[in-house]
Amino acid sequence: MFAKAIQEVAGFTRAIHSISRNFNSHQVQRGSATLFFVNEQGYALTCKHVAQWLSQADQINKVYTQYLKGNHDGQQTKQLAYQLGLANDKTAEMRVTFVDCVDHIKNLKIHTHPEYDLALIKFDGFDKKLFTNTPQFLKDTQSIHPGEMLCRLGFPFPEFSNFQLNLEQNILEWINTGNARSPRFPIEGMVTRFLGDNQGKVYGIEMSTPGLRGQSGGPLFDKEGRIIGMQSRTKHLHLGFDIEDKPILVRGKEKKINDYSFIHLGECIHVGVIKEFLKQHQVSFEEA
Repeated sequence: MFAKAIQEVAGFTRAIHSISRNFNSHQVQRGSATLFFVNEQGYALTCKHVAQWLSQADQINKVYTQYLKGNHDGQQTKQLAYQLGLANDKTAEMRVTFVDCVDHIKNLKIHTHPEYDLALIKFDGFDKKLFTNTPQFLKDTQSIHPGEMLCRLGFPFPEFSNFQLNLEQNILEWINTGNARSPRFPIEGMVTRFLGDNQGKVYGIEMSTPGLRGQSGGPLFDKEGRIIGMQSRTKHLHLGFDIEDKPILVRGKEKKINDYSFIHLGECIHVGVIKEFLKQHQVSFEEA
């Protein structure tokens, strides 16, 4: 149903990869998020919470760089770490890369929506774009109805390995070997309800299936590949079908289990809000 649309949308949907570790730890954690390009000028959309995550990485790394420089004697002491707020249970270093977006980046300009989980990123200073096409946004925003099947695309399962912990310099770094990409992952769902704010404005679309971790910022689209929205978050509603101390047989032995059932529903930013935001910042886009 969505096979052709996924091929189309994949051309402008890209992954954001991150590597991080806690202070004094050698264990590296991988993370991912998603963005999609709007036009050939290097404008892309993602979630506001993803943009804030990018800004947080910059602040974390500034503090860690200060620690690496040491105190006035050039020493990396426990006292200096304490003064900078570094602790073993806190993230001390985070590196981020944008996969197959543009050939190089001189600057990033980020505009966040004042109310909704939406952000606009402008890639500056590139010579060559690495995305292959641009999207068409749904023109008639009133034509979306509950019961319709839509699809989301993103990168929820980070499988990249092009990084290392440089023990000599005590820093995380990206390298030119290993797997630099993660597989894209689509997930379909039915439109269940619309989301409105206190003023009655529809700003979101609820889906019958969850958006997966790493798909935040990925496009929501129909079978023609037209943009209907953007994956924002997943909420968890308690169903009330609770099971406590229920005896079951497992490999011939009786066990008592507990189970508390939830339904996981994806929430997406509505295409109408997205187009308003793009027009506000005078960003060109196509409609269909």
